[in-house]
Amino acid sequence: MSKTSCWRAIQKKSFTNWKSLLSYLKLPLEEAEKKVLISSHFVLNLPYRLAKKIKKGDWKDPLLLQFLPLKQELQDHPLFVSDPVLDSSFTKTSKLLHKYTGRALLLCTSACAMHCRYCFRQNFAYEKETLDFNKELEELAQDVSLTEIILSGGDPLSLSNAKLKHLLEGLNQIPHIQKIRFHTRFPIGIPERIDAELISLLSCLDKQVIFVIHSNHPKELDNAIFTALKRIQKLGIPLLCQTVLLHQINDDLKVLADLFTMLSNHGILPYYLHQLDRVKGTQHFEASIEKGRELIKQLSARLPGYCIPKYVQEIPNQPNKTVVDLHSFQSSQT
Repeated sequence: MSKTSCWRAIQKKSFTNWKSLLSYLKLPLEEAEKKVLISSHFVLNLPYRLAKKIKKGDWKDPLLLQFLPLKQELQDHPLFVSDPVLDSSFTKTSKLLHKYTGRALLLCTSACAMHCRYCFRQNFAYEKETLDFNKELEELAQDVSLTEIILSGGDPLSLSNAKLKHLLEGLNQIPHIQKIRFHTRFPIGIPERIDAELISLLSCLDKQVIFVIHSNHPKELDNAIFTALKRIQKLGIPLLCQTVLLHQINDDLKVLADLFTMLSNHGILPYYLHQLDRVKGTQHFEASIEKGRELIKQLSARLPGYCIPKYVQEIPNQPNKTVVDLHSFQSSQT
C-alpha cells in the first residue's frame, strides 16, 4: 500500500454516523434523542484516532463537544449569520479570496479531515466542478501586489499529493510570490498525512513555506503528531498554531496554559487565539471577550512571551485581523 493510500484508508475509518460514534463512546442512545442533532447540512466527520481520545460515557468531553452535532445548533440569534466574515464579498475567482494587502487566500478544497461544529466556513458555496487551479494561478501571476498565498479550504492537505504538486509547482513559478502558507488541521486527526511524498514536495520549493496548524485543547495532541510535524520543521519551515476560544472547551486558564506550553515545547509557536466567528448555530460555543481578555492577562503572568498568542477577532471589511485591546476594548457583544 502506498503512503497516499495509507492515509486515505485511515481517513475512511472516520466516524460519520452519530449512532456509531455514541455506541463506541458508550453514550446511551435514549439520552441522544434529547441532545443530538439527527440531521444537519454539516455532517459529522471525526477521525478515529481523535475519537479514541474522548472519555467514554462523558457527554461533556472537550473533544466530543467540538465535533458532535447538537440540537443547540438549531437555536437562532440575530448576530449569528451564515457568512460572519463576509468571505463571499472578497472572491476574485470561485476559489480565490483577496481580503488583505499583499496576501490572497486560496480555497483549495471543501474537504477536511474533520468537521468542527464552530467552523465559520461551513456554509460557504465551494466550487467543486473545476478540479485544477489554472484559473487561480493565472490570476495570481497577474497581480504583482501579492507576495504571500495562504492555502486553506476546507483543508489543503485533503488534496492528493498529485494535486498539491501541480498547485505548488505553479505557485513556485510566480516570481512575486515569496511565501506559501498552509492553514491545516489535518495532522491533528491524521498525522500520517505528512508522508515522505509530501515532505519531498515541500523540500523542492524555492519559496518560504509556513505551516499554521489548528489545535484547541491539549487532549488533541500526542507524540505521533509532534513526530510528524517535526519532519516539516526539519525543512526549515516555521510551525505556528491558531486556536479558537470555545466556551466550556478551552476557556480555562489551565487548559490554555497546558496547550500553549505543550506546543512551544515542541517548537510550535502559538500564533492566534481567535474570538469565535459568529456563524449561525454556534452561539453555544461563544466565550465572552471579557473572559478572553482575562485569560490572556493571566497567561501573560504565567508563561514566557513566545507562548502567548495574539488575541484577535475577525471584523468584516477590516484590512487585517483585529487585536483585542486588553485594556481599553469595549465589548460589542450582547
